[in-house]
Amino acid sequence: MVKVGIIGGSGLDDPKILQDAKEIEMDTRYGQPSSPLTLGQIGGVDVVLLSRHGKQHQYSPTQVDYLANILALKHQEVTHIIATTACGSLREEIGPGDFVILDQFIDFTRHREITSYRSFENGAVHTAMADPFDAHLRQVLYEASLDLGFKTHDGGTVITIEGPRFSTRAESKMFRIWGADVVNMSIAPEAIHANEAGIPYAVVAMSTDYDSWKEDEAPVSWDEILKVFNKNVNKVKQLLINAMPKII
Repeated sequence: MVKVGIIGGSGLDDPKILQDAKEIEMDTRYGQPSSPLTLGQIGGVDVVLLSRHGKQHQYSPTQVDYLANILALKHQEVTHIIATTACGSLREEIGPGDFVILDQFIDFTRHREITSYRSFENGAVHTAMADPFDAHLRQVLYEASLDLGFKTHDGGTVITIEGPRFSTRAESKMFRIWGADVVNMSIAPEAIHANEAGIPYAVVAMSTDYDSWKEDEAPVSWDEILKVFNKNVNKVKQLLINAMPKII
């Protein structure tokens, strides 16, 4: 039986997309997740929604307890996880408002808990991470987005930076040289923990800006990101609603 965990990123965590929604508190051995869990359904599919940054967006990217979040969803026996996130584009062809169905990450964080295997006391564990985003889920999201006529990029590498500051121009240009297509502050540690937990995981990334590499554009600002959010957030909801029945 399919049960989908949805991790809602900034501005992309509206519980109104769920039918018969109810909220529950959770605790894990690593602490409480970022928010209470909202249980409900989308198109007859059982769903568990979690707000990555908290209900009031009170947690910075560094403060988010990604491990507790993934473990809370595992306790709810989700079979798949779909995450949403905003990102800055590092490529001309990925414009503001475009969707990217990520297939690779580069972890450029510095202060995160990046594994649940803190000790090898019970044996060494080295989790395979060559393809960190589930191929089937990625295909479902890509096709669901195309069905709705949204401009969507099939594949892309996200570089996850520590934040909460945005990149300098030099950093942004370096990320392009490294092969990154978009930049954000949350996906790499979340993907790592989902893979360690053995839960198929995929991401819908919404491009909101051109970061700071593109010198003919104004540098990224939070106010401009919010404008793109507000313009496109309903598209994300439509995509999720369209995708749910296709997950098997």
